[in-house]
Amino acid sequence: MKYKYLILLYLGIFSCTSQVKPVNEIKLSWESYRNGKFDSEGIRLYSGKNTNLPLKAYYAEIDLNSSNIDVEVVSSNDDDLKETPSEFSNRLDACLVVNGGYFLMNANPAKHVGLLKTKDSTITPPLITILRNGKRYYTTRGAVGFLNDTADITWISGREDTIFSFQNSLNNQRERLPKILDFQKGIQWKIESAISGGPVIVQNKKIFITSEEEVFFDTKIPNIHPRTAIGYTDNNILIILVVDGRQPSSRGVYLEELAQIMVNLNCVEALNLDGGGSSALVVNNQLINKPSGMSMEREVMSAIAVTCYEH
Repeated sequence: MKYKYLILLYLGIFSCTSQVKPVNEIKLSWESYRNGKFDSEGIRLYSGKNTNLPLKAYYAEIDLNSSNIDVEVVSSNDDDLKETPSEFSNRLDACLVVNGGYFLMNANPAKHVGLLKTKDSTITPPLITILRNGKRYYTTRGAVGFLNDTADITWISGREDTIFSFQNSLNNQRERLPKILDFQKGIQWKIESAISGGPVIVQNKKIFITSEEEVFFDTKIPNIHPRTAIGYTDNNILIILVVDGRQPSSRGVYLEELAQIMVNLNCVEALNLDGGGSSALVVNNQLINKPSGMSMEREVMSAIAVTCYEH
């Protein structure tokens, strides 16, 4: 009986802190995480909070100009093709790991949704079409790719083993007939490793959310959730952000709120990655956030790994 009341109290607190729509302005007070204990050459880690919403978030600044830093997309090599971010970190000896793209959790082995390309091979090609409400849509999903010391966020599709980048997402809308994708409007996307996510949430330093265009309508993606996002600044600093959610101390964010945060962090472009219980940030082999309010990590199929080298 005691546990029943505790559960009801938890649900009551959570329901009181939830919002029915995005707030117009997200304000977070940021500070160096644990007085710089987890900082290293090329990486700075910050924690932020807003006690009124309430909200807790963490982000890392990763200097892509640093010769000590290497960033890449990685894929699980377990039998079920799933590992926790901590397991990725241990196996790869990475100084930072964050969860990556969407995948089918109940498939065994796991199946990635959209592009998953590592330095070694293309595990899964880009989505070309998606079935939604009985209609087949061509789609250009948001993705992030890495080449040498640069990151790029764009909309992609694929044909005959070629990945194409597009200047904008195909303009799909729920109430309109599906659009036809003209591959001649795309250019070959030259990257070493890359991963699909979506939707794109920031373009040209402004909020620019293409959830409808990327055919995320009638899904749970636009709702309030724990989140993972990635972006980069004018001076080639990679921003990796996780926002806790589904807990009394942090409600999570809508896409519009996530985009606000990334704009406030000076991102030129930014992309929403897999979120919910998958959102986990591991730095120096320690879990930084609380995925869905717990200290346990969900196994994921893909991740973004940062390796730090000593010279």
